[in-house]
Amino acid sequence: MRAKQDLEFVDTNVVLYAYDCSARARHDAAAQLVGDLGASQRGAISVQVLQEFYVNATRKIAEPLAHDVALGRIRILSHWPLHVPQVVDILSAAELAEANRLSFWDAMIVHSAGVLGCTTVWSEDLNHGQQITGITIRNPFRD
Repeated sequence: MRAKQDLEFVDTNVVLYAYDCSARARHDAAAQLVGDLGASQRGAISVQVLQEFYVNATRKIAEPLAHDVALGRIRILSHWPLHVPQVVDILSAAELAEANRLSFWDAMIVHSAGVLGCTTVWSEDLNHGQQITGITIRNPFRD
């Protein structure tokens, strides 16, 4: 069994780019990262990411995914370690947001990563290299 500290959390934007072929260079980088994390069983995700992925992948990208295709991607990703937030997680994320001047949704991503024991969050929405509660933010699209 893999140690929890080896897990790396993937934010919605990275997952979305992994399946958005119109995103060109970002697609290539994200697809490589998501593929590597899946193959090595180091990827982690949350229900929030799956929900946001579905909405954005089927409605907001240049070439939206068909409903069935998006559901297939979600089924695959749901085999990764998955955080399913409870009320206590919402309260903790709200406190994290306040303490670190984050949006609630970004704080929920960081909180979910922490619950799963991740030390890395892959995201373009937070500051590359930033440390939040012992978790390092990494931007896969940064040179």
